[in-house]
Amino acid sequence: MSIDTKVAIVTGASQGIGAGIVAGYRQRGWNVVANSRNISPELYGNDVGIASVAGDVGEPETAKRLVETALERFGRVDTLVNNAGIFIAKPFTDYTPADFNRKIAVNLAGFFYVTQAFVAQLKKADSTGHVVSITTTLVDQPINGVPAILASLTKGGIDSATRGLAIEFASSGIRVNAVSPGIIKTPLHAPETHSMLDSLHPLGRMGEISEIVQAVLYLEDAAFVTGETLHVDGGQHAGHW
Repeated sequence: MSIDTKVAIVTGASQGIGAGIVAGYRQRGWNVVANSRNISPELYGNDVGIASVAGDVGEPETAKRLVETALERFGRVDTLVNNAGIFIAKPFTDYTPADFNRKIAVNLAGFFYVTQAFVAQLKKADSTGHVVSITTTLVDQPINGVPAILASLTKGGIDSATRGLAIEFASSGIRVNAVSPGIIKTPLHAPETHSMLDSLHPLGRMGEISEIVQAVLYLEDAAFVTGETLHVDGGQHAGHW
């Protein structure tokens, strides 16, 4: 396999948005290292352009294995998509220590360890590259009736870190961006909830997985864009409506 082919690492890749992002990069001819906690090699059939790595992104060892797998299997690494995350909507005073620890482990530690390992490899190889993280529009525009402070706390940190890292590594040719979705139509949302979830967007509908994939791939191509959070949320971030 040619080492001229670019390589993306995608976390949270076993279903939904993550699986869509994997497919989007493969359609462009990229090789992909796909991760989730329990991902199976059989998920992507016999596609030799995808290497599956099971593991918890909240563990530094998983981050190390993702980068090592990219280098051992494909000879390089170019882009990291931090997609792994969990969402727990509860009134603030109902959150438990277990809820807090789970969110910190997946959303924040996962972002921190994998991004750190990825950027360290780019610096070691004196290579340019791209980090793009999936956040949430709730960071900018809370929604009445959707209490989600732990999402704001963790994904808000990633949103801020995106700009900080963009400045820190701009001179190294490493771009850092984010995509901020509204509510996306995935199997996690039961059909009977769709009408209510549609109404939470000014455009009157949920987003499609393909629209998040398009945003990620736009940022991949946008060589003069760094430190950007691209909202793909049907207008939610524009304010209260």
